Amino acid sequence: MKIEQIYTGCLAQGAYYIESDGEAAIVDPLRETLPYIEKAAQNSVKIKYVFETHFHADFVSGHVDLAQKTGATIVYGPTAKTGFNAHIAKDNEEFKVGKITIKALHTPGHTPESTTYLCADEGGKPYCIFTGDTLFIGDVGRPDLAQKSENVTAETMAAELYDSLREKIMPLPNDIIVYPAHGAGSACGKNMSKETFDTLGHQKETNYALSDISKADFIKELTTNILPPPQYFPKNAKMNKEGIDAIDEIYERGLNALEPNEFEQAANAAGALILDVRSIMAFADAFIPNSIFIGLDGQFAPWVGALITDLKQPLLLVVDEGREEEAVKRLARVGYDYTIGYLKGGMAAWKAAGKQVDSVKAVSAHELKVLVEKQKLEVLDVRKPGEYDAEHLEFTLSRPLDFINDWTNEFDKEKPYYLHCAGGYRSMITSSILKARGYEEVINVDGGFSALKDAGFETTDFVCKSKKMKV
Repeated sequence: MKIEQIYTGCLAQGAYYIESDGEAAIVDPLRETLPYIEKAAQNSVKIKYVFETHFHADFVSGHVDLAQKTGATIVYGPTAKTGFNAHIAKDNEEFKVGKITIKALHTPGHTPESTTYLCADEGGKPYCIFTGDTLFIGDVGRPDLAQKSENVTAETMAAELYDSLREKIMPLPNDIIVYPAHGAGSACGKNMSKETFDTLGHQKETNYALSDISKADFIKELTTNILPPPQYFPKNAKMNKEGIDAIDEIYERGLNALEPNEFEQAANAAGALILDVRSIMAFADAFIPNSIFIGLDGQFAPWVGALITDLKQPLLLVVDEGREEEAVKRLARVGYDYTIGYLKGGMAAWKAAGKQVDSVKAVSAHELKVLVEKQKLEVLDVRKPGEYDAEHLEFTLSRPLDFINDWTNEFDKEKPYYLHCAGGYRSMITSSILKARGYEEVINVDGGFSALKDAGFETTDFVCKSKKMKV
């Protein structure tokens, strides 16, 4: 028996490759199917099953595409209704993969169809569980992502999750390994561990959800102080239920190299959004006017999902040479399938063609400190509200990037605005959006909040009403 966790850090997502005696199964695959197909081919095995723990909301699965290319059977848990051929497992139904057995345990709570797969080794001994979003390391899945109805609310789902954990998961042997679908950084839970697997026994000792907590307290814990889910979550879940285009079609459409004139014509003709995915510094130095920055080297997929509300929005990419396929793939992972091309030769080609460019001004934290001591400046903190509340510069305004559409019309487009976040990534995204909306005097603070504290700025702890001074 061979089990491999295939962890994708930018999505904090774990897919799994299982192999035994010439057969393989994949649990919760990502959109791109080639890695799974190649792995099976290298080991001379046939992919027999694609097990889905639930209808994922935070990414688009490759289940349909993978099944079509390999002949594998897609398996969902009880109550799932799909727009494609799938085997809907009964509770406790068993599946053979080579000499091992995988049992479907219906564990509703994160979603109604959520299912945990219990894997037993060749001797029949329980070895591990693939828990999806039912049980994370240190946490459990949020109960508010299922489609709402009279019978499905966050509270009713939390109650079901409480029962699922105690009736299906906790009676299992302590030495089995817990393999979840996500780790720290995912929006599918509140306080996930950075660890990506653990023993069930250790989770019983450390995970609050498996402690001696009452059902009422459990429900309260899971349904309070949770941020609204990103807008693309229900759209991704719908795609996973109904089926999707093959990733090959997405690549064919998106990996279309366009000369500067063709790129410009495509932007005008298709109403495409120009998405610049290069580094912060490269974008600040020179970018195509009205393009939006969301860098591949940051939290790319979550911010694309938060800020680009139309999944069918045509996209044109400005990307570093050699990273074109990566950009198209990572967009497709979260349902943005309509990349229609990229700028051939990048910004160097654009400038060589004599096309117009724009830039974002920047100041260091020390330069800002000198300026602030001389005059009053408009400084916007674009971090999340909780970050601002924990600690901020007392003269800054909280204007989170998450809610940029709610506050951009508050300000005078003729005035200068200085922006900062924690490290510079989100403030550059904000700068690009403001520039595209007609704000000319946008200045990014290099290094963000950490650099500002190092420069000696006084900060205010809003919660504790106390002031702190960097010494």
